[in-house]
Amino acid sequence: MNWSMYTADRTTHLKIVVVGLAAALLIAVIAISARELNLGTDIMTVQAPAVIKAGGPVVFTNRDGTTIR
Repeated sequence: MNWSMYTADRTTHLKIVVVGLAAALLIAVIAISARELNLGTDIMTVQAPAVIKAGGPVVFTNRDGTTIR
């Protein structure tokens, strides 16, 4: 049995490489197909741009309270 990477034979290393490449290929295919499915629903084409106008000055704090020193 090949319990260590140091003592593993050539076929074990080849199996590890093949499994890694298959996993990478699977992830790439899923990512490409997910991107192609979302091309029709682009975020900039679905929503109209919103225009926000600046209002008057706003006061968030005041000094009407007591001062503690």
